[in-house]
Amino acid sequence: MDQDFNPFNLACKNILVTGASSGIGRAIAVACAKMGANVYITGRNGQRLQETASATESSSCVIVPADLGVAGDVESLVAALPKLDGVAHCAGITARKACRDIEESDLIAMFKTNFYATTLLQAALMQQRKINKSASILIMASRAASFPAKGVALYSATKGALVSYAKCLALELAARQIRVNCICPGMVWTPMISGGAVDVSYMEADQNTYPLKRYGKPEDIAYLALYLLSDASAWMTGSCIDISGGGYGVLN
Repeated sequence: MDQDFNPFNLACKNILVTGASSGIGRAIAVACAKMGANVYITGRNGQRLQETASATESSSCVIVPADLGVAGDVESLVAALPKLDGVAHCAGITARKACRDIEESDLIAMFKTNFYATTLLQAALMQQRKINKSASILIMASRAASFPAKGVALYSATKGALVSYAKCLALELAARQIRVNCICPGMVWTPMISGGAVDVSYMEADQNTYPLKRYGKPEDIAYLALYLLSDASAWMTGSCIDISGGGYGVLN
């Protein structure tokens, strides 16, 4: 047995994680650091980014605060980055609103954070030649892109847009062997869903209907992200992977 064999090794790889101040983004940043990556984390809250950096227990974690909805912040972020071997786009928000009550301001807020931020940052990274050949790009989508639920039409629409975007991006970058894949989680216990968007008592009961009898943890998603960001997934692009414990929750 070759004890040194590890296809998931990220040693010396430069990985950018957006939305790294909490939840899935934080878990991915921590996991990447533990696998040896030089991790660059960004988000709007500098204090929470510092908490993420501390959790990595790595001297190779670099904090670059930025609001991805502000063009100047995106420009400064991209300028501060080295050539990247991986990007995990995890920034996002959720909100519940019936279709009949949707207003233009709701559309702008949801798409600006969940769709515009990812696509415009990715464009800036490519324009400034910050993505190395054979790099991996990961986009956090959701089962909501394919499984409808009442009250989450806007959120579902943004995640569906990301899935379609990722498939096109994968084709455009294939010539450089750059891979683009999506993760589509079911319900995961993160501050996004436990912070009041949905009744927690309902969720605690609902998770028992899942075949594995629980919602996911951010670490469950992070371990899949490690696979997609590592060379173990070298022949995988344009894919969208559901990870849901066998359940049908769609809010993440």
